[in-house]
Amino acid sequence: MQNNSTESKRYKSGFISIIGRPNVGKSTFLNRVIGQKIAIMSDKPQTTRNKVQGVLTMNDTQMIFIDTPGIHKPKHKLGDFMMKVAQNTLKEVDLVLFMVNAAEGFGRGEEFILEKFHSIQTPVFLVINKIDQVHPDELLPIIESYKEKYPFKEVVPISALEGNNIERLLEQIKSYLPEGPQYYPADQVTDHPERFIITEFIREKALHLTREEIPHSLAVVLDKIEREKGKDIIHVMATVIVERDSQKGIIIGKQGSMLKEIGKRARVDIENLLGSKVYLELWVKVQKDWRNKVSQLRDFGFNEDEY
Repeated sequence: MQNNSTESKRYKSGFISIIGRPNVGKSTFLNRVIGQKIAIMSDKPQTTRNKVQGVLTMNDTQMIFIDTPGIHKPKHKLGDFMMKVAQNTLKEVDLVLFMVNAAEGFGRGEEFILEKFHSIQTPVFLVINKIDQVHPDELLPIIESYKEKYPFKEVVPISALEGNNIERLLEQIKSYLPEGPQYYPADQVTDHPERFIITEFIREKALHLTREEIPHSLAVVLDKIEREKGKDIIHVMATVIVERDSQKGIIIGKQGSMLKEIGKRARVDIENLLGSKVYLELWVKVQKDWRNKVSQLRDFGFNEDEY
């Protein structure tokens, strides 16, 4: 009993990578665990482009979650960058969460990811998300089929959207983490600066509102953020980057209606983030084929040298 008491007082900390195909719910899970929105969510694949670190601090544990881009076959230099980010995190973390969609079958994407696991020593959990979309009787066959393919340390079915089984998963994660320091202050929830999160909020609204009309040829650059003197108002100026003139027309909309709606929705999230009233000004600019130009990728924050 004395040993258990001593053990419970030891501080644990570690880095946990969330890996999976696009659109399995990684960002939804991260936001659920952290308790607020730090990763943008979309039903479009490949929404996450950079590593987004979310920090969960408890009394005796700190978990640093890394939401990685969904693993897919790259079609441009941006895609190459995204895959490098996702795969490199496997070597850097203490634990890997392999997230799959309970409502979708095993496919080539899952097979591709499992192949990567055979070259690492890091413990891997199988996290079966979206269990709210399947009948409970369907879960056991799904679990057995995955366990035949890889020796997962733990298998945990969850619903990130509904919050089902999240606490159990956190307890399992804690049991695998090493003793370590508190890397971040207790009140810090992400390592990304506010500037990055603001641009992600704007990009999320543009993806939601334009649906299939605008593919992932969209980026957002923050031009200016400053508080107006003597007022509780923060002035934010940002530019939405697209690849074609036709896309610019879609983003702006008839008489500027689409751009106005994007700004209106993004402003709500930005005000919640900054805790202040926000005046948001958006512009749209065409930069042809920017996803294949290394210099422009760096300008937009996709610097592969950092990964």
